Amino acid sequence: MKITFPHMGNVYIPLKTFFEGIGNEVVVPPLCSKKTLEIGTKIAPEFACLPLKINLGNFVEAFEKGADTIVMAGGIGPCRFGYYCEIEREILKRQGYDFEMIVLEPPKGHLFELIKNFKKLFKKDMSSLINSAKFAWKKAIILDSLEKAISKKRAKEKIMGKTDKVYRELLARIENISEEKSLEKFDQEVKEKLSEIEENQENPIIIGIVGEIYTVLEPFANLNVEKQLGELGAETVRNIYITDWVKGNLFPNFLKPKDHREVVKSAFPYIGHFVGGHGQESIAQIVNFSKKSFDGVIHLLPFTCMPEIVAKSAIPKVSQKFQIPVMTLVLDEHSVEVGLRTRLEAFVDLINQKKKRRTFSNEMFFGS
Repeated sequence: MKITFPHMGNVYIPLKTFFEGIGNEVVVPPLCSKKTLEIGTKIAPEFACLPLKINLGNFVEAFEKGADTIVMAGGIGPCRFGYYCEIEREILKRQGYDFEMIVLEPPKGHLFELIKNFKKLFKKDMSSLINSAKFAWKKAIILDSLEKAISKKRAKEKIMGKTDKVYRELLARIENISEEKSLEKFDQEVKEKLSEIEENQENPIIIGIVGEIYTVLEPFANLNVEKQLGELGAETVRNIYITDWVKGNLFPNFLKPKDHREVVKSAFPYIGHFVGGHGQESIAQIVNFSKKSFDGVIHLLPFTCMPEIVAKSAIPKVSQKFQIPVMTLVLDEHSVEVGLRTRLEAFVDLINQKKKRRTFSNEMFFGS
């Protein structure tokens, strides 16, 4: 059995570590690309959302590398992600691919089915399961810290592109680390490598990134929005990272962080109940970011995404009440990086002008 799974940002690194640790051969699809999207778009329904099309492309490319088993997450609630596994299975079977699909549903009413499906992947003893899970989790924590640090560095780097070069090198290193001591050494090396990147002394603007999880985490899907904003001198902070995704999908509600539950309450005056996906959280995080004095927010969603369309309807009221600029970007296979860059430049310019006017007003009132 050679297993594969869809790409979603850097989630493939801890997933590969975990599945190999419990005795599986893993085939990671090539990083998402124009070719991946073209493959998926060709075989997917026309109005299917962008993540589904990219997922299909991932699987076809993985089959070409020898994969014969797909591990796919399930879902609950109004979001159509819960149907992905069945739709993708049917499409790929019709295309003539011979494979097995193992679906891991969230443990909310499907616990025994989750255990049954997971047993198909479990090839070793219980200690290897525990050790592999711990090791993969440590990688996920380091990756989250790295991504946050990269966002800060990218916005202040003196030599454009230096931060991303270091980032690519570090990602290649952590993927192949298989020992605890090596991982601890790598964690220290990350700090040293980042400290070597020369910075400008300016304080960058800070922009929050919220929206549908896949388009927030997968750079190809969001047209490298964080990288582009960094090049424009903006630090970015997402509403969700790899470890948040794991906690949200695999942990029962009572084990989820208390601060997350408190943040979600901020959405209640605007969206008073669960609408699927991360629709409610998107609104809550815009409120949260405004309270932290962020300068603006980018809201990402794939075309036809129902939960985020609901969130989008509430954004004007939230933006006005909390005086924070919010720009919504709807993404599909026709979106291009050049067109996005123009919109981001305008958004960043608007924020910078707003900050200058505020600074000028303060100087006039309080004195310089």
